Amino acid sequence: MGRSRKNKPFYENVLITDIGAEGKAVARIDGMVIFTTHVIPGDVVDLQVIKKRKNYSEAKVVNLVRESPDRKAAFCDYFGVCGGCKWQYLPYEKQLFYKQKQVADQLTRIGHLQLPEIMPILGSKKDTFYRNKLEFSFSNVRWLSTEEIREGREIQQSNALGFHIPGLFDKIIDIEKCWLQPEPSNSVRNFIREYTRENKLEFFDIRNLKGFLRNMIVRTASSGENMLILSFFYEDQEKRESLLQAIADRFPEFNSLMYVINSKANDTISDQDILTFKGKDHILEEMESLRFKIGPKSFYQTNSDQALELYQVVRRFAELTGKETVYDLYTGTGTIANFIARGAAKVIGIDYVPEAIEDAKVNARQNQISHTRFFAGDMKHVLTEAFIREQGNPDVIITDPPRAGMHDDVIQTILTAQPERIVYVSCNPATQARDLSMMNGQYQIAGIQPIDMFPHTHHVENVVQLIRRG
Repeated sequence: MGRSRKNKPFYENVLITDIGAEGKAVARIDGMVIFTTHVIPGDVVDLQVIKKRKNYSEAKVVNLVRESPDRKAAFCDYFGVCGGCKWQYLPYEKQLFYKQKQVADQLTRIGHLQLPEIMPILGSKKDTFYRNKLEFSFSNVRWLSTEEIREGREIQQSNALGFHIPGLFDKIIDIEKCWLQPEPSNSVRNFIREYTRENKLEFFDIRNLKGFLRNMIVRTASSGENMLILSFFYEDQEKRESLLQAIADRFPEFNSLMYVINSKANDTISDQDILTFKGKDHILEEMESLRFKIGPKSFYQTNSDQALELYQVVRRFAELTGKETVYDLYTGTGTIANFIARGAAKVIGIDYVPEAIEDAKVNARQNQISHTRFFAGDMKHVLTEAFIREQGNPDVIITDPPRAGMHDDVIQTILTAQPERIVYVSCNPATQARDLSMMNGQYQIAGIQPIDMFPHTHHVENVVQLIRRG
């Protein structure tokens, strides 16, 4: 193994031994941990250190010397550029192994928690075309491939409709085929690209904040219904209606065709009025015998098949007998609340998005569930001791917070309420571990079930059952 004496060393013939936090590959040299990307355990590589820290370094792979016996070919043409599906080199069974290991490592190393045996991770039934929601961006500055730059040929088309390049807010890679979402996702995106080019519609210039076409969101559902939302930077009724009508004529399978005029500096549309051009203002998801209304701003688990697996685990961990009052925190459109409601006496759902709460109420009515109550507002302001006195003390609390985890005030209110059981659903085992450590004095971990919602990524969902200590 060679090593230079520069401030940022170069290492040769380094064996990748593990995968660590955030899916980064791990090597160890002279006791120093080195993190890198786009390689897997068993690969032998040459590394150039790009960042040095006291206890670790970050490096980029300069040369793949020898491939791991586990390595497989990537199936996507954009692998390594668009930033998604980074684990395509890993066989799926190995992905599941490292995701389960990630859960165990973070609960023990961050939370310092005593764990029961972790149940085997529930793998995704589909490892391609599994997402029910994707967002694509329009840009007048297309990302150029290495070959295009090297050849110096004239760029015939600078517009792009696809994904942001990681770390470059103003560069979009033009995507012909994405393996994440089923049809009509690819077909409608390619149709829109061709229509807009033929009709010379302006793609967005994010640096100078100008241009007509900004973003598009495609939502598909297990019911077979589909939604498309087009985001425009400014209103041009003639151009907008012509485009939307062309989409409606070509793709009648879109039950909901919507649009938004977003003239803000950022792309978020959660604070904007989203208008219906044709069809409904929602689509329907199905789960067991239930139907859920999904609006343009609604949160719903993006892998519908695995959402069912997840909710079944939550229901099992809740151990409901029909007599319990259940609080469902961060309820979204009330999918978990309504899913478990038939096993409980009363269910209280809370979420910060008012539109989602309205959808939750509709979902309860259309499924003939009369014993759920839903409230909108910031969790730490809604979930108070006064609120609990008014609504009734929970026997079970289900919590499914965002990646940042729960606010300290929310945790303290939960501990004050003293439910018999807590079911903690997390998309980030690191923040879950931090929160669990704060509850460890009053609650012990009785069950752990990892679930893979996102094949070919390092992301993992984890469900933990907590039982109040005697």
